[in-house]
Amino acid sequence: MEILVIGAGVGGLAVARALLAAGHEVRVHEQAPGPRTGGKAVLIWSNGNAVLHDLGVTLDGAGNRIDRIDALTSTGRLRTGQDIAHAASRYGFETKAIARRDLLGRLAAGLPEDLVRHGAACTGLIQDGDRVTASFDDGSTDTGDLLIGADGHHSVVRRQLWGDGAVRPAAFGTWQGLGPIGIELTGTHRHLMITGREGACGLMPAGGGLLQWWFDLRWTPGDPRPASPLAELRRRFGHWASPVPEVLAAAADGDVEFFGHHWNKVREVWGEGRVTLVGDAAHTMPPTLGQGANQTLEDAWVLGRELAGAGDPASGLRAYERARHPKISLVSRMARRNPANWRIPPLVGRLVPETSQSALLARFSNRLAAESP
Repeated sequence: MEILVIGAGVGGLAVARALLAAGHEVRVHEQAPGPRTGGKAVLIWSNGNAVLHDLGVTLDGAGNRIDRIDALTSTGRLRTGQDIAHAASRYGFETKAIARRDLLGRLAAGLPEDLVRHGAACTGLIQDGDRVTASFDDGSTDTGDLLIGADGHHSVVRRQLWGDGAVRPAAFGTWQGLGPIGIELTGTHRHLMITGREGACGLMPAGGGLLQWWFDLRWTPGDPRPASPLAELRRRFGHWASPVPEVLAAAADGDVEFFGHHWNKVREVWGEGRVTLVGDAAHTMPPTLGQGANQTLEDAWVLGRELAGAGDPASGLRAYERARHPKISLVSRMARRNPANWRIPPLVGRLVPETSQSALLARFSNRLAAESP
């Protein structure tokens, strides 16, 4: 089949790999003028790493292995810890922090050089019988048997299918950066989540001497942006226990970026006819579980599987949506209800043994790792 993919992010490239491997003709259209190099780091859990392995992508030599996540109070006291290495030993796939640009590079490696048409912003689509035609802002069109919307939070394909207003702001926003922060944590395999009255902070070593850091604050879309975000973060969080002050002191103004958290209710059927969605286009969620990229990768894997077993292409798309709905709706609800990044009350953290927490986390995050070829 001829399959059009809108968007060349994690979802679009993963879908392209899965469908090309199945023998389909794939054309990817991306609004950015060139390959994406922005964004910070992402956490690829065992489930996402299992999909990458099945797609022929390795993270060897890239990023940094994460063996545990420790939740601390703003005074530095340990609330609870989770053994991430437990999942790797059980399922055979490590959890890794990796710069988004490096992940995209690994996904693009080996793909046809002319696969992605850059500078092509999709403006709409029309279905006509067994064909789908996409229109672009330069006046061009492209027609295929199927169309996959992998165009993210601001998806044009989703708006065409669902109309406006489906995606809503959540309660928090994130200021984040990725840079060479020379503290001890940067050279470890330990991921810290720190919470207090002022908000939440995450610190994640991403390999190559880089530390991904972020601060979550209460946010609404109408809130004014501070003239100096880093100065405001230092004012709000600078009195927290080490290593937060050291991170804020070493961070550079030019490395700071902001994104507000958004979500949409996951629909049981999110496509129509010969069109479907993957990733944030289908299920925008807050980043509080670190599963956004991983669930996008699962989408690509399940989509490829269901199309391979379908007699009719449209029925294959609906089978993909039905297969994904139970898990992604659960993950989305959990992410929305945990707006402060694993904010576990101290008493609860002490009552639940770390071994039990680690086992629960492995069962939640890594089902696909056990099922993936």
